[in-house]
Amino acid sequence: MKFSTKLVLSFLILGFFTSQETIQSQTKRLKRPSSRVGIASVDKFVRESFDLYDKVYRYDGYAERGQALEDDDLEILIDAVEDAEGVLATAPNAIADLDGAGVLKQGKGTLQINRAKKALKYSLKTAKKLITEKKKQQDQTDDEIASNDPVSNDSSSGSSSQNSNSNGAASSEGSNTSKDIQIYSKFDFVPGDELLFFDDYSSDFIGDFPSKWNTNGGGEIVTVNQATQRWLKILPGFRTYYIPDLVELPDEFTIEFDVLTKGLSRRTSSAARLVILLSEDNKFTPGKNNVEIQLPFCQYAPVGMYVQNLVNGKREIYNNIAADIRQQVLNTPHISIAVNNQRFRLWVNEKKYLDVPRLLPGGGFTKYLKFRLNGFKDGTEDLFLANVKVAKGGVDLRRQLINEGKFSTNGILFDSGSAKIQPQSYGIIRQISQALQQVPEMRLNIIGHTDADGSDDANMRLSKKRADAVKDALISIYNVASDRLQTEGKGETEPVGDNKTADGKAQNRRVVFVKI
Repeated sequence: MKFSTKLVLSFLILGFFTSQETIQSQTKRLKRPSSRVGIASVDKFVRESFDLYDKVYRYDGYAERGQALEDDDLEILIDAVEDAEGVLATAPNAIADLDGAGVLKQGKGTLQINRAKKALKYSLKTAKKLITEKKKQQDQTDDEIASNDPVSNDSSSGSSSQNSNSNGAASSEGSNTSKDIQIYSKFDFVPGDELLFFDDYSSDFIGDFPSKWNTNGGGEIVTVNQATQRWLKILPGFRTYYIPDLVELPDEFTIEFDVLTKGLSRRTSSAARLVILLSEDNKFTPGKNNVEIQLPFCQYAPVGMYVQNLVNGKREIYNNIAADIRQQVLNTPHISIAVNNQRFRLWVNEKKYLDVPRLLPGGGFTKYLKFRLNGFKDGTEDLFLANVKVAKGGVDLRRQLINEGKFSTNGILFDSGSAKIQPQSYGIIRQISQALQQVPEMRLNIIGHTDADGSDDANMRLSKKRADAVKDALISIYNVASDRLQTEGKGETEPVGDNKTADGKAQNRRVVFVKI
């Protein structure tokens, strides 16, 4: 049985309790409180904690005896641990609500919360031991397979056929563009609305290093599997890649890019990582002030993401965050990053893996975006970057639309020459739906714009179809009433950027929302 990605969440939650006292196997069952406190949040926290406890208690003693789990049992435990995310999220509210209650309710509520916490900690402690043991068994099986089976290094072992996309993200069969859109309906990444940098390498020749970048190593622009999409192949080792003209990044900005891999296998090293650096200097070193994120590409185990920073040469944060992205990195993932002052968040496709509230020291040290590749086997394992986009903003588009009555974005992406919305665009569409929900009387005109590639008539039709696609998404996914929306297409008639450059074209491909 393959481990579910839910296992990642289980270890994240379990880490919350590592500082607590050790809880041994119980022979006496904890008793669920027989009466309610009368405070909704407290009663809910207690009930859900004991529901989780009841699921896990049946396995009491398994870990102590070393008894193996059946696959169905493992799924029950993983599901139970996943449920704990919601329980933990309600605990602060439950405790806070006690402050406004009477003395008797406060006393009773405190006792029940403490009992519920004990049940929750026991459940997670027991589940951790059992899941870890099952994981060890699976790792041993994977090691045996890796040692006995030869591994092919052709393009089928970690790459996918690429399709051309002039709208800022690659599409491929099996990648994020073919996913069920419903998966992205709760995606909460919102790209910045003022484009600072975009490169799809369209102004460079195949085989050259891109003119907008700098490096102290090698690299070249390539196409893969006879597709027209261009990629920057970066090389492992002590090589740094950065954008010299992208300086003085603002306090709030977003970064997006696509990743393609080839040749990954069960033998891929645990040190195989793409390093993303935000640094204060324009040299090839990390600098004395920086933030560093390491995305893992190891295939034989979920090794996690490393997060660290340096402030005046001193490391303040260094941690390994549990994250199993082994399948995602084989299928052209889209990486999204949001920086809001000191806060740093990172998504792989639709899932958020990092949210560190004070990772950046502040003070304007973040000036340069850099990349480095570690641990890849040169010549057999490859990594490519495409559609690197940096934009200012990306915080709360709802407020802008409600207060100013207009919002323009180039963050809603479509397949090339098509009105098919790419899944990573749904963070913006979701916020538009929330603004409409917040102001029930508001109606919107949705206006599509294109770049100048293609004929005028074709672009006019395409821009209208794209506006219609956004309207349909608001109606079908977010239940917005159709009579609150109208659409319009402007084609290439109102450019805001130079259609001769990749940056300018990206600015011109936009959707505008206007209150009517």
